[in-house]
Amino acid sequence: MKKTTLSIFALATLMAACDGEKKEGAVETEVSEVKASDVGAEAKDNTLTEDEKSAGWQLLFDGRSAEGWRGYDAEELPSGWIIEDGNFIALGKGGDIGGDVVYGSEEFGEFELMVDWKIAEGGNSGIFYHIVDESTHEAPYNTAPEYQVIDQIGFPQKLEMWQSIGADYGMYTPDFEGAVKPAGEWNTTRIVFTEDKAEYYLNGKMTVSFDPWSEDWEKRKSEGKWKDYPDYGVAKSGFIGLQDHGAKTWYKNIKIRKL
Repeated sequence: MKKTTLSIFALATLMAACDGEKKEGAVETEVSEVKASDVGAEAKDNTLTEDEKSAGWQLLFDGRSAEGWRGYDAEELPSGWIIEDGNFIALGKGGDIGGDVVYGSEEFGEFELMVDWKIAEGGNSGIFYHIVDESTHEAPYNTAPEYQVIDQIGFPQKLEMWQSIGADYGMYTPDFEGAVKPAGEWNTTRIVFTEDKAEYYLNGKMTVSFDPWSEDWEKRKSEGKWKDYPDYGVAKSGFIGLQDHGAKTWYKNIKIRKL
């Protein structure tokens, strides 16, 4: 913090006003000039603070390149993904099958993941984790749990709760009240996953909490959307992925730390 005392001219003016007499108890006045760097300013987009580095966070996207990323079951990045203005953007060329991307440089088991995103009006996307067995499954959702990313307000069809923003898609319904923003505004997703507990957050609010592989989890899987997908959610580690489900979606500040 930089401190700047009153100028000599200002002090002289004060002294003159007091007829040259210093009043009892008077003290020299100091003016503090605060710089942003002095107050723990947040990191710029797609960077880590020193505290984050010390805590074990790592960037999965630096805002300039797609290093580490590739298409699902592919070696190259799909043509439907670009980098622009520090954002990793799905152009909406994908569908139910095809177009998704995977961070293929490293697998993660227990982790805390943070992602900022925004989506076009009426759009639908998702964030995957524990992606495995790409060559034998046609899409990430065959094996990977999904944090639902969607335009909750403007989606053109009626959404079931298990399809809604912040859900563990097809498994656990979210409490998103007070956390939803309109399409085109930035959101922050946080996923904390351990073998004992999983928690999903949207803009600071917990939307979902569940116990992976518990009796309740197994019941939901066997009776719900994933009953015909025997490998869904089985893996205890795997890749992080982002979905292109036919809507333009922007991602940035993708960072993770192992737990």
